[in-house]
Amino acid sequence: MGDSMSEADFKVILLHETPVMQLPDRLSVLEAVAFKETFQQIFQNHPLPPKIILDFRQTTFIDSCGIGALVNNYKNATSKDIELVLTNVGTPVMMILRMTNLDQILTVELLSESSQPPALPPTHPSTRSGIKRGLDIIGAIVGLGITALLFIPIATAIKLDSPGPIFFSQIRKGWMGKEFRIWKFRSMYVGSQDISKGKIRVKPLDENAPDPRVTRVGRFLRKSSLDELPQFVNVLTGEMSLVGTRPPTPDEVDYYDVPEWQRLDVKPGMTGEWQVNGRNQIHNFKDIIDLDLRYQHHWSLMYDVKLIIKTILVVFSKNSGAA
Repeated sequence: MGDSMSEADFKVILLHETPVMQLPDRLSVLEAVAFKETFQQIFQNHPLPPKIILDFRQTTFIDSCGIGALVNNYKNATSKDIELVLTNVGTPVMMILRMTNLDQILTVELLSESSQPPALPPTHPSTRSGIKRGLDIIGAIVGLGITALLFIPIATAIKLDSPGPIFFSQIRKGWMGKEFRIWKFRSMYVGSQDISKGKIRVKPLDENAPDPRVTRVGRFLRKSSLDELPQFVNVLTGEMSLVGTRPPTPDEVDYYDVPEWQRLDVKPGMTGEWQVNGRNQIHNFKDIIDLDLRYQHHWSLMYDVKLIIKTILVVFSKNSGAA
């Protein structure tokens, strides 16, 4: 029989000196924030416990914010040499842990495995829209056809301009934080993507000056958005959508606070609010998050169509492209 330790937002009991936190039935943004705050309260106790147990017995829904809070709590526990154990994890939560490969990192004890495959978590209506997925498939097939027609001239130009591969790939975070490999035509000198923009400038840093990491052909590819044509492969495989939020890098997500994980409640898109609202002029992180959340709030099939039309207009405007 454990002694009551906290009755704040999550019930925490002590079982043989080990804190056991009982998770609610849902872990969305509000619950996830409380989850992180209550977890941090445990660190105020001295001495620190060697292990913390998270009881997922009641939890049947978890979205990207819940995943974000879980990742944040795991990192905090690990930094203090505290073992984190997830116990009584049901099938819906386990499916998400497997999808995001967190089951390979966390210590997980299953409650039971259902014989019926669980449905995907309804994080956002766009992720459940069969019509949106159908449009993605049709658009991806058309886009890959265009890519095939333009491949030889683009590949030749890239090779003649600078040595290196034709394609560039990078790991990004997708829906619910699942990692995937994004594809583009290479627009930078080989190895320069790991060098900061300011460090390789000879003259004083000028935000309006061309990025010296980008090749001559790369500047044209970025301005015309032709460098992004290979991403139609990501759309066809379902890792991305034609329209969605901007796909962040894992390093970027590491700095997210729990509410900012909301942007991962939808699939990342080849285009979206950020791309049609001056992508190379928007550097403020909060502004980017606000645009992604605005897309989620206003989403509809017609809204997607409008953003696609706006994207085409932006591509052919003189101010298109990325810095």
